[in-house]
Amino acid sequence: MQIIRTFLKASAALALLGLALPAHAASKAEVETMFRAWIDNDLWPEAQKTGVSEKTFRAAMEGVSLNWELPDLVPPGSKPKKEQAQSQAEFSSPGAYFSEKRLQGLAGKGGSLAKTHAGTLRKIEQRFGVPGEIVVAIWGRESGFGSAKIPYSAVEVLATKAFMSTRKDMFRSELIAALHIVDGGDRTVEQLKGSWAGALGQPQFMPTSYLQYAVDFDGDGVRDIWNSVPDSLASIANYLAQKGWQAGRGWGYEVTIPDGVSCAQEGPDLAKPISAWASSGIARISGKAFSSGEGKASGMMLVPAGTHGPEFIVTPNFYVIKEYNNSDLYALYIGNLADRIAYGSGPFRGAWGDVGKMLRSDVLAMQKALVAKGYDVGKVDGLPGYKTRRSLGDWQAKSGLAPTCYPDASLKTKLR
Repeated sequence: MQIIRTFLKASAALALLGLALPAHAASKAEVETMFRAWIDNDLWPEAQKTGVSEKTFRAAMEGVSLNWELPDLVPPGSKPKKEQAQSQAEFSSPGAYFSEKRLQGLAGKGGSLAKTHAGTLRKIEQRFGVPGEIVVAIWGRESGFGSAKIPYSAVEVLATKAFMSTRKDMFRSELIAALHIVDGGDRTVEQLKGSWAGALGQPQFMPTSYLQYAVDFDGDGVRDIWNSVPDSLASIANYLAQKGWQAGRGWGYEVTIPDGVSCAQEGPDLAKPISAWASSGIARISGKAFSSGEGKASGMMLVPAGTHGPEFIVTPNFYVIKEYNNSDLYALYIGNLADRIAYGSGPFRGAWGDVGKMLRSDVLAMQKALVAKGYDVGKVDGLPGYKTRRSLGDWQAKSGLAPTCYPDASLKTKLR
């Protein structure tokens, strides 16, 4: 309904200007006119209700124009571009995510910066309970330790996407949050720089996250995640702490899972005391024992490539890292990078198998077949998340097959 109201208001604005709304896609000039009408008739009343001052709003929005170079735009009168057909799209091997060259570079630079900022990181860990190496790893992954160029006007990006993207409502909320940042005095409109998706500063916070989690850690009275390393690092730590980071625990362990222990036990909803996992024969790949304290604490199995790749027991902190970026592979990347920074360790020891070359449509067919058999596979999207992996492993075991917990071509004719 909101889209319809916006479209009708824009149409009325065009009519007042003597312009007719085109039957199909509008020209850029017509869309720009609709954009200005949307700012005045839709955006301002909503921003005003949330407490944004008119002075800030007018100053911020006066010179804003649409950025037509951004991805995922849906101008009025047009339709979203269809994703590549699943019958053509492949999903890549999980191992492709872990570029050893990139990880080594980040670990080297991260280790050096961890020493440079050791005092700040100690204070951050004392206050928030988050290990310095985790904070530095996220800092490196998100913005190259603050070296990445973040050139876009956040207001322009967010206004463009709030008006004509595939996720208008989300970007509208983020745009209003950005106006509150300006209204609060932490940034001017000109200083409010972000990525092409509207993420801000060195931690790459969306504006709503900035308002909720950014902190002033250098004591200058401003939460500056663009130029202040202490503010940036502490803001990352505060984010993780507020999301539930358990102080005194790491992210997880690479392990070996013996034959006879089902891989179909993964997921955050199947947690057990780590001692229970150990009693089944699961052991740290390093050969070290789990500490007695860890043995009593909860852990979860994670097999991102089934039996074709490295295997893990992760802690609840792993899922806190996923709050930063909702991806198992992202959280594993951060965990591995943090271990390299803190301990000088290397890549995961388990080899990533030759998987990930199937078509998404093939995996989608498997998911649908599993659903028909009563399994919960999570999102039916042609991508093998943990619910798909464990459902597949359970079906394999019940069908007399050796569970691998990962789709492969040999299963296409068997699972129907």
